[in-house]
Amino acid sequence: MPDHSLTTAVSLFLLVLTLGACQTDTGTGFATGVAGGAVVGAVVGGPVGAAVGGIAGAAVGGILTAEETRRVRTYVAAQRNPSIQVAEPVTVGQRAPPSARLSPLPASVGLRNPYRYTVVNDRTVLVDPRSRQIVEIVE
Repeated sequence: MPDHSLTTAVSLFLLVLTLGACQTDTGTGFATGVAGGAVVGAVVGGPVGAAVGGIAGAAVGGILTAEETRRVRTYVAAQRNPSIQVAEPVTVGQRAPPSARLSPLPASVGLRNPYRYTVVNDRTVLVDPRSRQIVEIVE
């Protein structure tokens, strides 16, 4: 009887690897997350680990391309919004501080998502306006 879990894992790995190869961003974001996650997953758990690691790596690989990051940084720097200071470090996944004003990014910045931005601890962050969750730190 064939091992269906191995077949499923290999199929998932190939799908994630294919999606990563389609990305035009070199060195950052989705493609790097896929590759890094797959390698670590393969070392830890073999083919099944590679598939799971690739999917997890894609999730944390970032949502902006290098060009989008540059445009966001340029736009935000020109706005000179004050930074909200908080005691804890700013991380992806945490909620933006309640006092943070979420500002829209204009269409001229060219993002393909509905995120807003704010500045926390002198770092520009993209925020999902519905949940106020930080989805990316713009470096």
